[in-house]
Amino acid sequence: KQWYQRRVRGYGKDPAGLAFEAIKYAKDRCFDVVLVDTAGRMQDNEPLMRALSKLVAMNKPDLTLFVGEALVGNEAVDQLVKFNQALIDNNVSAEAGTKSIIDGILLTKFDCIDDKVGAAISMTYITGQPIVFVGTGQQYPDLRALNVKSVVTALLR
Repeated sequence: KQWYQRRVRGYGKDPAGLAFEAIKYAKDRCFDVVLVDTAGRMQDNEPLMRALSKLVAMNKPDLTLFVGEALVGNEAVDQLVKFNQALIDNNVSAEAGTKSIIDGILLTKFDCIDDKVGAAISMTYITGQPIVFVGTGQQYPDLRALNVKSVVTALLR
């Protein structure tokens, strides 16, 4: 049985408005979860980051995850730091004294990493937030909880 429904609404539209529509659609149909994928926001692209900040401010998500590619190693750490700072700079309210406004991290292509696993640990250290999911394929059912034992094993190789 398919446990999710995917709605694609197109490019070139206001992401905050699309997310609002998706959340309303889900509430009307008693869905428990809405996953809004912002499709590759470049952390150095100010207009895209402002649009993301608007999406977060307008829709007040229960959980905000940074999605990064595990294969890029320490580049993912840089992306995460800039992503989080851009959200803070664009007035998405973070509680005073917190290091991060994201709630967790989702790392894609986690099934393909080897010696780059240390970047994952750096990401959790820098933000104080957990790796909530790892991606091991191309579909939503390929999201997995992080297996800490496998990370430690990879580090000790």
